[in-house]
Amino acid sequence: MVRTPTSLLSPADQERRRGLRIMKGVALGALVFMAVLFVVAFALEDRYPWLSYVRAAAEGGMVGALADWFAVTALFRHPLGIPIPHTAIIPRRKDEIGRSLGEFVETNFLDGDVVREKLQSTAIAAKAGDWLRVPDNAERVAAEGAAMATGILRALSDDEVQDLIGDLAREHLLSPEWGPTVGAWLDRVVDADAHRGAVDLAFDSIALWLETGRESFTGLVSRRLPSWVPSVAMRLVDDTVYNEAVKFVAAVQADPAHPARAAIDRYLARLADNLQHDPETIGRLEDAKSAVFDSPRVRQLAAEAWNTAKAGLLRALEDPASGLRRRATEALAEIGGRLSADPALQQRVDDRITDAAVFLVGRYRHDIASIITDTVEKWDPAETTEKIELMVGRDLQYIRLNGTVVGALAGVAIFAIAHAFLG
Repeated sequence: MVRTPTSLLSPADQERRRGLRIMKGVALGALVFMAVLFVVAFALEDRYPWLSYVRAAAEGGMVGALADWFAVTALFRHPLGIPIPHTAIIPRRKDEIGRSLGEFVETNFLDGDVVREKLQSTAIAAKAGDWLRVPDNAERVAAEGAAMATGILRALSDDEVQDLIGDLAREHLLSPEWGPTVGAWLDRVVDADAHRGAVDLAFDSIALWLETGRESFTGLVSRRLPSWVPSVAMRLVDDTVYNEAVKFVAAVQADPAHPARAAIDRYLARLADNLQHDPETIGRLEDAKSAVFDSPRVRQLAAEAWNTAKAGLLRALEDPASGLRRRATEALAEIGGRLSADPALQQRVDDRITDAAVFLVGRYRHDIASIITDTVEKWDPAETTEKIELMVGRDLQYIRLNGTVVGALAGVAIFAIAHAFLG
């Protein structure tokens, strides 16, 4: 089997490899010791009959050591490189082992009852609250969240975001007909006299404009008169129009039942009805809506708004002293305090987490377990074998050592019984 260079192993794997080599040496040393003991006892047993027991023990020890060496080696490779059937089990059945391991995890660990029992015995909300209410921890969570949000914002393509906003606006704002909805809304406003304040504001604004914009009336009417009309008469006409306008607006402001107000009410009621039922009015509103949203200037303003909002949000996320980061930290600490002090809230949060985890496990347990199966299938057989041997090989060498000892004891016991009964 191809060995992974030591330089590519982790420190823990390097330590496991050293331990494995030491235990292999100990197990081999025990076998060699039994072999030497057998040779000595076999050569001297005629002179010293009691050495026959030592020989029997050495024979049993060698048999046990060799048998366990074969068994342990057969797990990882062909003994002595000979392709004996049912050897090199791990590299040959790697994929099957991975599937079995995935099924074992899926059946025994990714079970809804097991997950529910474990989560219900763990005070998740209380522990999270105790940890989160510490200001440093809350600030850490806020910083991590800000880093994630910053990464997401920087990864977003401005053009794609603008296209998405445009598509959403077109789907939810442009595609639906505005006329009936706006008409129904305006109808309710007029019925409830909710437009009175807007009418008052309009006439107040006109009055203010008239008060400060007297020069705007200069020539407003007189320039349309014949040129032979005296200038004094022209000024008189302009002044008269201005004064009548001021009087009219003042009268409307002072009289809640002024005919002009009633005319506005009738116009708004008629407009509300036309927006709901008149195809021509509805079409004109739709045309105006499309003209506004399809205007290059509007698209430019939307792009500028997104860029400005993104830049401002990035600055706030990256600055630990920004108001956004401070409020996020305070909110997290407050949530932690509530979780820590409110048993009812703790129970609700724990129930939600448990239900969500059980649902996810029940729905995706096979997909989760398949991670194990798919990962093992992608592993190289030689590397997989070495990984497993490094993890359990040292303990398996104790099997070889125990086999040597047990074999020796069994050998001497069998010899003693046979000698006692058979002579």
